[in-house]
Amino acid sequence: MAILEYSGVGITALSACVPHRKINNLEYTQYFPEEDVRKVVEKVGIYERRFVEEGICSSDLCLAAAEKLINDNHIDRCDIDLLIFISQTPDYRMPATSILLQSRLGLPHSTVAFDITLGCSGFLYGLSVVYAMMQNHGLKKALILDGETRSKVYSPKDRRSAFLFGDAGIAALVEQNEAFGNSYFSLNSDGSRGDLIMIKGGGYRYPSSLETLKERIVDEYGNIRSDEQGFMNGSDVFNFVIVEVPKDIKRLINYVGLVQGDIDYTVFHQSNNFINTFIARKLKLDMSKIPSTIHKFGNTSSVSIPLTIASELKNKLEGHKTLLLSAFGVGMSWATAIVPFKDCHVSELVEL
Repeated sequence: MAILEYSGVGITALSACVPHRKINNLEYTQYFPEEDVRKVVEKVGIYERRFVEEGICSSDLCLAAAEKLINDNHIDRCDIDLLIFISQTPDYRMPATSILLQSRLGLPHSTVAFDITLGCSGFLYGLSVVYAMMQNHGLKKALILDGETRSKVYSPKDRRSAFLFGDAGIAALVEQNEAFGNSYFSLNSDGSRGDLIMIKGGGYRYPSSLETLKERIVDEYGNIRSDEQGFMNGSDVFNFVIVEVPKDIKRLINYVGLVQGDIDYTVFHQSNNFINTFIARKLKLDMSKIPSTIHKFGNTSSVSIPLTIASELKNKLEGHKTLLLSAFGVGMSWATAIVPFKDCHVSELVEL
């Protein structure tokens, strides 16, 4: 397996936006008995999430985060040479949402803009792509916009996913500075497990129809969803993650030659509390150095790692810090990164 290495590039500013609408998971009992809800919520550790109002898209959350970042850091929009948008809930099937955001943000026509349509590992993949492109000294500043409105794609009548997912968006500014030192990425994929987390209908393999939109009981437990709503095989995902993710983390740490004391913070994808605690204990990580937002934002897919950094590590990234980042999920796709931060400015959280 390849390990990608970059030098002199890093995140200099970060901003996050969440919807103002709060969902109390313990009160999310329209379709399930209260006792069943309590058991699920306590197991996954997600007590509150944020849902967008009707008409709000992931691009709107990213736009609000980007405007906050640009204004707080007095950035000249003409200096932004690259914009990528990471999401599996874009505005349209075409055109690419990144192109629309280039216009909405008032960026120059010379801005390189494209979408990355990965799920939970998307931020680390996107960060690796941007770091690689920023090694070209013709680029001054890059803007990563990562947003998801997962509340729109999972059935509230399917208890396997109804209590997990929330909405959020982030903006990250990437610049060149030799003081960052080296960053390392391990990126992995296993498409043979693609059916573990899937929306089967609505694409071009199974186009939208009355049949794909029809809600139906899908198992012996009475869970209900349509083919255009997300499905997740939780037990098989768990079995996959607990084998592959710790192995990948160990491999990258050994490659770089670090010990635990060299890592200031470890930030996991916020899948659920049970999985993250299991991985941390298996690797014997210091729990005091593992920030978490799962309890208040839920699983926001690819947004969860930068959202957790923005929410929990604000004012903790002064000087030089080394972060271990680990993401895993839909694909199956998983990634590990060891990334230096230096005097990263984190804006106050925006609500939309």
